[in-house]
Formats: sequence, C-alpha cells, structure tokens
Amino acid sequence: MTEKQERPSAEHVDHIRGEKGDDGSTWDATTLQIEKRLVRKLDMTLMPMVWILYLFNYLDRNNIAQAKLSSFESDLGLTGSQYNTAISILNVGYLLMQLPSNMIITRVRPSIYMPVWVCIWSCISAATAGTHNYGGLIAVRLCLGVSEAPFFPGAFYLLSCWYTKKELALRTAVLYSGLVLATAFSGLLAAAIFSGLEGARGLAGWRWLFIIEGAASFFAGTVAFFVLPDFPGRETGSTKWLFDEDERRIAIERIQRDQVSNQETDRSVLFGLKSALKDPRVFVFAFMLCANHTAYGFNNFYPAIVEGFKLGSTAITLLCTAPPYLVGAIISFTVAWSSDRQNERGYHISGSMSVAIVGFVISVSSLNVPARYFASFLYISGCFAANSMVFSWAASAVSQTPEKRACATAIINLVSQFGNIWSPYFFRAQDEPRYTLAMILMMAFAAASIGTCALMKWTLKRDNRKLLAIHEGTNVQPTLHTL
Repeated sequence: MTEKQERPSAEHVDHIRGEKGDDGSTWDATTLQIEKRLVRKLDMTLMPMVWILYLFNYLDRNNIAQAKLSSFESDLGLTGSQYNTAISILNVGYLLMQLPSNMIITRVRPSIYMPVWVCIWSCISAATAGTHNYGGLIAVRLCLGVSEAPFFPGAFYLLSCWYTKKELALRTAVLYSGLVLATAFSGLLAAAIFSGLEGARGLAGWRWLFIIEGAASFFAGTVAFFVLPDFPGRETGSTKWLFDEDERRIAIERIQRDQVSNQETDRSVLFGLKSALKDPRVFVFAFMLCANHTAYGFNNFYPAIVEGFKLGSTAITLLCTAPPYLVGAIISFTVAWSSDRQNERGYHISGSMSVAIVGFVISVSSLNVPARYFASFLYISGCFAANSMVFSWAASAVSQTPEKRACATAIINLVSQFGNIWSPYFFRAQDEPRYTLAMILMMAFAAASIGTCALMKWTLKRDNRKLLAIHEGTNVQPTLHTL
C-alpha cells in the first residue's frame, strides 16, 4: 500500500483523489474487518434514515393521486386538465432548485441541510389541506416542488460519498424502495383515512390525508438531525459518535481506491459545473432517466387505472393498488443485487425496461381485466428496477471530481423531470379508463431508454480501452468504468 493510502488527508472523502497502490497490494484481514464494520454501521443508520425520508418525500407528493378518488376535484372546482397541471407544476419547482442545491451540499453539513428541507416540505404538504381553489393548489404544489428538490439528489450524493460502486446499486434500490412502498401503502393509508375520518371535524377525507402525512414526515425530519452523518473524515453529525478513528480513515481510503482512474485536480464547484455541462455522457444519462420517468408516468394515474377495472368500492380499488408495487420492490432488490454481483448496469437496465414494454403491450392489446392487472405488475416492476440503477451507473461514470459528480447527478435528475412534467398530459380524460394513447407513448419512451443504454455501454467501453492504453506497460492496474 502506498504512503498516500496509509495516511489519507483529514479532509472528507470528497476532497481525496487516488487509486490502488502501485504494487497492486490488497488490504489485510484487519482492515477488511474494519471495512465490514463500517458498512454494517452505515446500513444500520444512514440507509434506514434516508429510506424513511425518501418514503415521506414521495408520499407527500404522491398523495394527490389518492385524493383524486375522494372529493378533491369537486371541492377545489377542478375542471379539464387542471388536475394534470397540478401534478406537473410540482416538477417545475423541482427543476428550479435541484442543481443549486447539489452545488450547495458539497460545502455544507448534510446532517443539517437535508433535515431542514424535510421539515419545510412537510409543512407545505400539510398546507394543501387548507387550499380551496385551483390557484391555491398550484401555489402550494409549486412550493412543494422547490422544497422537495434538494432531497433525492442530495441523499444520493451522500450515499456515493460513503459506498463504493459495487455497493451502490443495491443501496440505491433500497432507497428507491421507499418510493415503491410509499406508492403501495399510500393507497392503504388513504383507504383507512377516507373510511375513518371522512367528515371528521368538518374536514373532507383528502384534507386529513395531507395533514396526517405532513405531520408524520415532519417528525421524521426532526429525527434525521440526530441520525444522519456528514461526509467521511468530518467529526460532525452522527459521524462523531458512530464511527471510530480507524473507520473514518477506512471510509476515506476505500472511496479513494474506488475512483475511476481519470480524476481531475480542480476542486472548485464552478469547475465541477462546467465539467459536467461539457461531458456528453451526462446528457445521455439525463435522457435515459427522462425516458424512464416518462415511462413511469402511469404512477399518478394508477389508482384511476385500477378504478377502471371495476373491482369494487373505492376502498377495494385502493387496496388493489398495493400488490404490484410490493412485487416491484422485491424485483428491484433482486435486479440490483445481481447488478452489483456482476458489476454490470446496462443490460440490467435495458432488460428491466423490456419487461415494462411487455406490460404496456398487454395493456394496449387486451380488454381482459386480469390480463391488464397482471400487465401492471410488469410495467411497475420493470420501471422501478431500471430507475434504481441509472443513478448508481451515472455516479461512477461522471465523477472525475466530487463537485462534478454532485453537479452531474443534479443535472441528470433535473433534466429527467421533464418526463414527469409532460407525461401527465398523456392521460387524457377521453381515454379513461384504458388510456391507450398513454400506454403507447410510455412504451416508446421505454424503448428509447433501451437505446441509450446501448449507446452508454459503447461509450464507456471505448473509455475503458483508453484507460488501459494509458497504463499499458506500468505496474498500475487502472480502475475502469462499470458497464
């Protein structure tokens, strides 16, 4: 092991650059035990906390889909495409805040920055219960998008500072499962609230839905102040009491060794932004995730899709929305585990989107209710499994500096929001309940995602050949891009 690896800088991991020792040495058994202990502690603290916060992040933005089955539209006087606009406007706020926030997070303490935003969005979400017209709803949804924007790219950036590439796909799938389970259990929760609190204290059931879920996420945000760690190497947040000196040193060193052998030396945020904007791969990943999000556009309309199956009452409809998402979570874990084990991303993403396409084809071509319900298992599982791996693939491919990684992942997530902005308009009122046009369009975008996977694998294979050529004839084994 090199001297640099034995005595890393005291700065946090994002301020370290390096690679494996020139002699090809590996860690001894004691160091490996420390690393296992470190990862176990992260899995017991960091992962559960960001998972819970992401669950509420998505619960608070997605509860409008359940509210639609209550008196939400009639109480607010929504007509035409106003409901669709209320869904889309949240993503406009998301676009405005994501990139600035991820530039800021590289210079602040995540253990304070992220929980503050959680508490803010919780209050805004609960305020939806106080709206009485379309204008008020639009204002609240726009502010909700701005306040929720910092969380996901910030949480992923924090995970990428602690976990290596081979660990990240499964952890990202776990994080995404918060979205899956939020969508699944939101229907169960809404069914319970609508049946038990409809009209209580003169409030409609959908108003209680926003109040209760907003209060719960605020509580989770206050807990996060005490549980979230800051960056490796910093003795602040839970990092101070959770990890000992050896674990903090190994946390820095293992991320240092995991970096692709193409690191830059300029550590300014402005350089990271410029570098990200000049990298074509950033925009290939951005289009890939945008296509995935567009194919996932069914999410805000899935209760309405299931309602079209005419399975029974509103409560039964909401209960039937849960199983496909639960199955989707299990499949997402399995695919991500396989991706980490095989150190491969492209085929796993494109394979998952192929399954989604099969689901969309069945939905378009069949009138049989059991077949269409089964198809929803396919497109929900396929889209979730694919989405959970795009970020982990992108983070390793565009991380020449930590600042570039933060800016690039924010840009990728920012551009992908266009898929969430235009996809609600695929679901026209005249197409209920089958939404044939929407299914065809989502099928097309799923196919586009597969095409970008092929392009990215070709690009990264070319880059790997260049890295091998640069190190040819030396004793250094370069760290290559994950394909």
